[in-house]
Amino acid sequence: MTLEAISAAEIARVRAEHPLAFRAPLPVRRHRAALWTGVSLLIAWCLYDFGFSPIRIWEGLGRLGRVLSFMFPPHIWTEWREFSEILEGLGETLSMAFLGTLLGAIFAFPLSFLGAKTINRLPVLRFGVRRGFDIIRSFETLILALVFIRAFGLGPLAGVLAIAVGEIGVLAKLYAEAIENASNKPVDGVVASGGSRLQSIRFAVLPQVLPVLLSVTLYNFESNVRSGTILGIVGAGGIGFLLADRIGAYRWDEAWSIIFLIIAMVYLIDWLSGLIRARFIGTWEGAR
Repeated sequence: MTLEAISAAEIARVRAEHPLAFRAPLPVRRHRAALWTGVSLLIAWCLYDFGFSPIRIWEGLGRLGRVLSFMFPPHIWTEWREFSEILEGLGETLSMAFLGTLLGAIFAFPLSFLGAKTINRLPVLRFGVRRGFDIIRSFETLILALVFIRAFGLGPLAGVLAIAVGEIGVLAKLYAEAIENASNKPVDGVVASGGSRLQSIRFAVLPQVLPVLLSVTLYNFESNVRSGTILGIVGAGGIGFLLADRIGAYRWDEAWSIIFLIIAMVYLIDWLSGLIRARFIGTWEGAR
């Protein structure tokens, strides 16, 4: 019997005879209803507690429209002294992100081996190292920047240290997971040929994980460029400080121009990191 030959009456009869074949059992439907009811109540309570209302949203959109209207046309700098200040801020933000990511990667690389269960066979030590990664990641980079500003004063140094400390927790966790996901077959081959444990890591594990580590590090560098902009707003230097200054002075046209330059810088970095990934990952895969 083809699908076209089945009438609606026959379908209704089969559904009546075998109701459970066409819908979930009653306990499952009750659980789903309870779950959706709980989620709906949670969303409704959050909206109420946060003061959500259509009138407030409408008024806010009107004010946002006025702010955006102040940003056009964007400001064009006619004096090199003013534009060089903006370029210096962009350079500071880029340097902060680069140095912070580099320092974080340097410390995270050896720690990741202590957190990988395929390398570190001591559960207590591995557990302690992993929880250390979690503790570091629990602190937002902005909070770290505020702490380092109090310790080292205003300027890019606080931003570099904040990014570096935050990256240790993030990169170490991602590096450790990449090491754990590496295949054991090359390791067994090195050991079978008489290689030591260190040699198995050097010649069997690292060639597998280095492309992943590079990709993760470059992606975090791109993310840290954006984070560096926020750090500048709280006094850690960079283009964020200049952006906050223009917004505070209601110079919205200059603020929009700075935002456009930040977008262009992030796009350029993303393009360059893509080229680097293609270049080095392709070389490693060819060597393997």
